[in-house]
This record gives sequence, structure tokens and C-alpha cells, in this order.
Amino acid sequence: MPADRLSVHLNREELHAVEVPGSFETTGSFDVELINHGTSVHAHLHLDDALSEVASIDAANHFIDGESRRAVRVSVNGSGSVRGKLKVASAYGAQTRYVDVHVLEPEAEEEPVEVDESLSEPQPREESAPSGGGSPLAPLVENPELVVLALGVLAVAVAAIAALVIGSNLVLLGALVVLVGVLVAMYLLVAGS
Repeated sequence: MPADRLSVHLNREELHAVEVPGSFETTGSFDVELINHGTSVHAHLHLDDALSEVASIDAANHFIDGESRRAVRVSVNGSGSVRGKLKVASAYGAQTRYVDVHVLEPEAEEEPVEVDESLSEPQPREESAPSGGGSPLAPLVENPELVVLALGVLAVAVAAIAALVIGSNLVLLGALVVLVGVLVAMYLLVAGS
């Protein structure tokens, strides 16, 4: 049965000693439990290229107080079976050990799907009645002519103001083109209804 916790012992037999199991199997994310049996120590964790394809460690360098423990999460995001090495170093490389890690494909669990008999019966449909609780934009959705009319009036107003302020015949001609476009759009909407 694959485990979800890999225990690493630091400073147990001697200063900066690192003790790891020879191999470790898991089907998903797991914790590396750094157990410090002596004085405070720095530990470094590193996944090799193969493991880095499917797993990640948030932080590689960790300070572990004397006579304490720290759990470091290794998140497995990929799928498939992968073999690789986890490097564990203490005291900035004073001692380094490697653990063979095998990430196994999780076994597919077949769970029965329960279907309630009430699902085979047609459900009653509720007719939506117009009420005061509807969307304030409902009249605009039902009557797009109002939206076109409002945008048309806005466009003609902007064009007219620009023609008056600038005082150019070319701008006046542009304002007339906008007015004609709005009138054509209104005619097409009214004729299409």
C-alpha cells in the first residue's frame, strides 16, 4: 500500500546526518516529514527532472529547529507512473541522500451510480410570469428597437455638437451621414418587426 508520508531523520546518529528510506511509493501528493533529533539544521529538498514533470515542492530550503518536526508538501499534479529521485541535503550539503520515489497510477475506483426513480418522471415546468422582480433590462431585451433608438439619438447628438463646435462643412457632412444611418437602421427594425 503506497504511503502519503516520507519520513526523513536528521541529526539522529551524528551532526548533520541524513537518514532516508531506500525507496518510497505513492499514488499522489505526499508529505516529506523532516524529523530533527539534534540541534537546529537547514535541509534542502530537490526533485530530479523525472519527478519535476509531475510533482512540485513549494519551497526547497527549510530550517528545522532542534528536536522538532516539519512537514513539507510535495504536490503531484500529473498522471501516469513515474520514477525519480528526491534529493535530501542537510547543512548546505554537508550530507546528501537520495530516495527513489515511484509515483504510481492511482487505481480507478468504480463507484455505482444510484439513480432515483423520480428522475424518470417528467418534471413540471414553471411558466415565468412578468413580475416586478424581473431584470430592469428586460424591456430592452424584448424591444431592441429602443436600444437602437437610444444609441441613434446619442450618435446624432454627438455628431451635431461636433459639427457646431468645429464649424467645418466636412464635419457637418459626417453628421448628416450618421443621421441617415440611424434613420435606415430604425426603418429596417420597424419593417422587420
